[in-house]
Amino acid sequence: MPGKVKVIGAGLAGCEAAFQIARQGVEVELIEQKPLSMSPAHSYAGLAELVCSNSLKSDMLSNAAGLLKAEMRALGSLILAAADATKVPAGGALAVDRYKFSDYITERIKTHPYIRLVPQEVKTVENERDIAIIATGPLTAGPLLKSIQETVGEASLYFFDAAAPIVFGESIAREKIFWGSRYDKGGDDYLNCPMTREEYDAFYQALVHADCVEQKGFEDSSVFEGCIPVEVMAKRGYQTLLFGPCKPVGLCEKGQKPPYAVVQLRREDADGRLFNIVGFQTHLKFAEQKRVFSMIPGLETAKFARLGVMHKNTYLNSPRLLDGQYRMPAHTGLYFAGQITGVEGYIESAASGLYAGICAAFQAKGKTAPVLSNKTAIGALAAYVSGSVSQNFQPMHITYGIIAEPEKKIRNRKEKRERIARASLAEIERFLEAIKL
Repeated sequence: MPGKVKVIGAGLAGCEAAFQIARQGVEVELIEQKPLSMSPAHSYAGLAELVCSNSLKSDMLSNAAGLLKAEMRALGSLILAAADATKVPAGGALAVDRYKFSDYITERIKTHPYIRLVPQEVKTVENERDIAIIATGPLTAGPLLKSIQETVGEASLYFFDAAAPIVFGESIAREKIFWGSRYDKGGDDYLNCPMTREEYDAFYQALVHADCVEQKGFEDSSVFEGCIPVEVMAKRGYQTLLFGPCKPVGLCEKGQKPPYAVVQLRREDADGRLFNIVGFQTHLKFAEQKRVFSMIPGLETAKFARLGVMHKNTYLNSPRLLDGQYRMPAHTGLYFAGQITGVEGYIESAASGLYAGICAAFQAKGKTAPVLSNKTAIGALAAYVSGSVSQNFQPMHITYGIIAEPEKKIRNRKEKRERIARASLAEIERFLEAIKL
């Protein structure tokens, strides 16, 4: 009879890990502090709550995020099953209704015969004799963070994360904006707010001179580039937003001239009651957010369901601490998963939980788990987290740049990525056979 595995934290990584362990016929105790205690970024009682964007990024194999999803679907990912069941239109991206997504996962976890959900706030790292996965996320704090730091023998690193505002759909002035996806990919899935040069000039000046919440250390070297607030991007130069979240390329209302700049709004729910201002993560003061973002055409009278917020995210110096299966060699039964390891993004977090969960389940059964190489997206993430040689280890999204290239050099990028994807999915099939699901 295999032993039990404890999973601490029921976010995306923890839920995926628990589900994969249970699929291997191993009992799981999934421990989650909600609803007993809520972090500053959480507000919903359900498991696997999405606290920032509702987008899980591209679903196309030409993008590494799409390949990662394809691998996870092949391996029976709970997170991808939930996303596919609760998706909302978002062009070539996979976006979800955040509440239905959480409810789907919560129901699957609570009704699984091998999973016991325990509402409890954990304050110390588990006993070395236990097999445990710590998936408490980037907001790990308090006694548990202190216990982790004592266990790993060094202080965690950190970066600051920011969330974009969300507006009520009924408060948007639809006559000033238009539906459409960039280059018409995926249908009319975004609301686009076009700006003339004069409108962009006024908005830009207001943005760069707006008052921000004081955040000590925000603009130092510990900041993760993928989380830079829109006002910080703007201060880098007038053109920065025009090549970033306000890029107009590929977005044009039929019969009209191309706009000088465009701000996109993405549905947060299936009914279009809520819209996220895409790429506008911010740490402006609340009153300033309302003033400045109301200068965007179509948002003059917008009502905000949520204003942008910032919070400190914690992650480990994983290259010094973890092996290629997210386990600590110094504590052979202790695994980590999710953003606390240094993977960055919803799907990346879930992928780490999937792999760590399978490996922990095999250990509980007294077996050695098969290895996924860096020819796969899942394996490449684990290899990056455990093997980065950077002196300043930073969180990493999945990218084709960290997946092993074909032995034969291929100059054409599209052809090379197609070759990488085929090799990756072939290895996933072999891995699936090896774990005998």
